[in-house]
Amino acid sequence: MIEQVQLPHGVLTHFGVAEGQKKPALVICPGGGYEFCSIREGAPVARAFARDGIESFVLEYDCTDVPLGRQPVRTLSAAVAWVRENAARFGIDANRIAVGGFSAGAHLAGTLAAVWNKPDWFDAGADLALHRPYAAVLGYPVVTAGEYAHRGSFVRLAGEDAARQQAFSLEKLVDADTPPMFLWHTLTDATVSVENTLLLEAALRKAGVPHEVHLFPHGVHGLALADFETYDPARGRRPDRHLARWQALCAEWLKEL
Repeated sequence: MIEQVQLPHGVLTHFGVAEGQKKPALVICPGGGYEFCSIREGAPVARAFARDGIESFVLEYDCTDVPLGRQPVRTLSAAVAWVRENAARFGIDANRIAVGGFSAGAHLAGTLAAVWNKPDWFDAGADLALHRPYAAVLGYPVVTAGEYAHRGSFVRLAGEDAARQQAFSLEKLVDADTPPMFLWHTLTDATVSVENTLLLEAALRKAGVPHEVHLFPHGVHGLALADFETYDPARGRRPDRHLARWQALCAEWLKEL
């Protein structure tokens, strides 16, 4: 049964019911350049992870009131806190709630992973431990506000001012308190350059954060699961059996952490 929860500036939907108790959980943030939330990167992904034993939720975050600023990360904070508060009801291990996403949604997930313990990013008096993710899964992520930026995402977040955009640059936000990350990208992504993932990987390595990275030789942006359920032939997003293995690898990684 699908359950929805209204959050400040967003809706959290429980799509993926996994078997067992003390399960890990994943809160998924679809991409869309901070303009919308892609359907292809939501429910199908949640169902796939649930089949692999990970209770899954999809966050549809509000993208209308620009510049968005810190509103999306506060919405994701509320989503993780709600899952943690209701962990027993879903058979979830409250210490194993991960965040994930694609493209701009991956930027959102990565932002919470990087700033979860920084009070100035959240409402006064917020219980920071309540929204702490134990891991982050980032697919073809928007990362940098620098040379390789997906500029539209940062304009939606911070407006045209370059200095304000830099405040959302993930490679500058991660530190030793950032949880482990799983990253994947394609080398031929023409929308969000693979340099985004490479910059983040270097920053994680420098900070001593455990991480796993998969770089695939071919594939356009927005592949999601790269299977028949999420294919989009009009945009060149075709099923790819090899690339689609990212999801199974990621599920193994999440369960073994």
